[in-house]
Amino acid sequence: MRKLGIMIACIGLLLWPDQVFSADKSKQATEKVSIPNSTVSISKENSYPNATQDLPDLQPSELTRDMFSTTDVKIDNPELIRLFNESHISPTKTAIGYRANIYLGQWPLSYESSETNVNWEYHKVNVNQLNNRGGNAVQQLRFVQENEQKVSGGLTAKVANSDDVQKMMMIKASEKTQLPLSFTTVIGRGTKKDNVYNIPPKKVGLLSGYVPAVNEKGRVTYGEVYIVLKGSKKRIEVKNVTHQGIGAWIPVQDYITLRFNMTN
Repeated sequence: MRKLGIMIACIGLLLWPDQVFSADKSKQATEKVSIPNSTVSISKENSYPNATQDLPDLQPSELTRDMFSTTDVKIDNPELIRLFNESHISPTKTAIGYRANIYLGQWPLSYESSETNVNWEYHKVNVNQLNNRGGNAVQQLRFVQENEQKVSGGLTAKVANSDDVQKMMMIKASEKTQLPLSFTTVIGRGTKKDNVYNIPPKKVGLLSGYVPAVNEKGRVTYGEVYIVLKGSKKRIEVKNVTHQGIGAWIPVQDYITLRFNMTN
């Protein structure tokens, strides 16, 4: 009966959906990116209500901390953390001679960031023009989004468990830049900004709008995760550890870069 109880508890762990975390999560120093004057927030003006991208901020349970401390391989994947947080493993102290290896599958375990840069003119979404060649007085040009534009980012290469990898990369990029990031953002039609650009007579003014994006680069660590039970002891074993370089473009949500030019 004791063996059956342990086995049922272990099977229960396997039945939870594939999900994530990191008990040994190291917080690197962050420095907020300096936003250029030409890049402005449109979070209040945007006619399209972008959904806020909520980043996982899971705290490891006591079981998760105990289990993650049994391996030297760093685990940052929030879905794997969630899996352990929502699970129970309770082998009895008298389960002498009991052994079990439970395979949880291959997981992206952690992501290490090596480079984070911002392209403030990642994707052109709008152009406003004012022709004052025949005018006698200064006219004013303002930003008005003429058509709804959807801007998407993504990974620069195909990798296994891409959703988990994207999530870990966005967490790191958000920590380093302190910018609101999302792999998809929309600029709604009719979105306006009050910045004024004066167009003198005999001139044509062009005001271009760009959605900025973060270019995140680093390395993902993969491994096969096992739960090993031996008597009353339990631990994690990670086998066949591999590393893969990866990059991603992640748009900045509800920001736009304005570029103004005049021609004769």
